[in-house]
Amino acid sequence: MALLLAAQAGLAGAARAPGTDELTRYFRSVQMDDAKTVQKMIAGQVVNPNQADPRSGEPGLIVALREGATEVAASLIALPGVDLEAQAPNGNTALMMAAYKGNRAAVEALLARGARINRAGWNALHFAAAGGDDAITRLLLARGAAVDARAPAGFTALMLAAREGQEATVTTLLEAGADTTLTNSEQLSAAQIALRAEKPRIAAAISRHGGAGR
Repeated sequence: MALLLAAQAGLAGAARAPGTDELTRYFRSVQMDDAKTVQKMIAGQVVNPNQADPRSGEPGLIVALREGATEVAASLIALPGVDLEAQAPNGNTALMMAAYKGNRAAVEALLARGARINRAGWNALHFAAAGGDDAITRLLLARGAAVDARAPAGFTALMLAAREGQEATVTTLLEAGADTTLTNSEQLSAAQIALRAEKPRIAAAISRHGGAGR
């Protein structure tokens, strides 16, 4: 709570542009989950909580999630005015990073704050499915994630889970109504992708489900 209150006080941002040493100290503190230093620097308006790391281009929230800095991440998520949709140079958002890292608490907190689930290109469901995090996959679907949303090259969450051998998540996506007839840019269906990845049991399960449902 102390970190949240202090961060709110500094939300207006730094009165001046932070120097290189200050930015280095801030982002090192974010990575190390040093909440006390992060609190002091934001409250003192040394840095703005939406500040991007000049080295990686990632906002502090994404850095915290990537590095498993749970206390700093939680405080930034709760901070009014923090841009939950700020993107890293590769297009990742905080919700996508939390899903990728299997951080269910952060996913739940981000969703509670209104983070966008559905977006063009990669989204959080793709990362959760590929990583086989069934709990986060179910949570995202329950909150309205589009089960057949397309990632680059036409991949759906089902195709990614099939390719990575995530059997439980494949079942979850099939139960959620994933379309087994869709194909990617190579004209491969999820079952064919599973076969190519030497996952015959998953391929058979997808084929059985598709046949039963059509």
